[in-house]
Amino acid sequence: MIVFDHVVKRYSNGREALAGVTFRIEAGEMVFLTGRSGAGKSTVLKLIALIERPTRGTVLFGGKNLGVLAGRHIPAHRRSIGVVFQDHRLLADRPVFDNVALPLIVSGFPLKETDKRVRAALDQVGLLGKEALLPSELSVGEQQRVGIARAVVSKPAVLICDEPTGNLDRELAIEVMRLLKRFQSVGVTVVVATHDMHSVRELAERTLVLEAGRIAQGGDIDEPLPSIVASR
Repeated sequence: MIVFDHVVKRYSNGREALAGVTFRIEAGEMVFLTGRSGAGKSTVLKLIALIERPTRGTVLFGGKNLGVLAGRHIPAHRRSIGVVFQDHRLLADRPVFDNVALPLIVSGFPLKETDKRVRAALDQVGLLGKEALLPSELSVGEQQRVGIARAVVSKPAVLICDEPTGNLDRELAIEVMRLLKRFQSVGVTVVVATHDMHSVRELAERTLVLEAGRIAQGGDIDEPLPSIVASR
């Protein structure tokens, strides 16, 4: 599903965020990315979402080489990915329904289908019935669940999460991680960048440890990487 083959990412200021990273994430797998701040976790997520492109090496997503993917195909690629942020990034002046519906509205979904999907997503995260509330009327944990509902409302194949429990206490953090695990259990590929080692140990899923832009643990690949074919 997702393959990094000797990926290097160097920014214009000379900082090397990734220094030859190789790993594979299978479809339907849940994987944690851990490591100290600056180790390269967020850069991995940005490369998956095509917010950034690799300086060298290859990033494959569903067999497509993201490093050479034409710009006109980037919106379709991003629609196949749901993103969960640490700070929720909710629209403070819009109700829960509008926040969750945003990806569907941008994609031009019909109102009837949008309504159906939003209510289903809110039901999945335990917030059905709170559609009319503003984010400020919700707890921090509920705000994060709204962010997750927004990320999954378009039924993405992959869910990437950047420190999704960073602002939560231990109990709420485990609750959010278990919610993400439920999406993985129905076939969604889930990649979580986190410092929350308590939740990592609790869920006992595969963990990739990044250290100074390299995979320090968990990136072993037993089979040969697929041949790299440019996809534009």
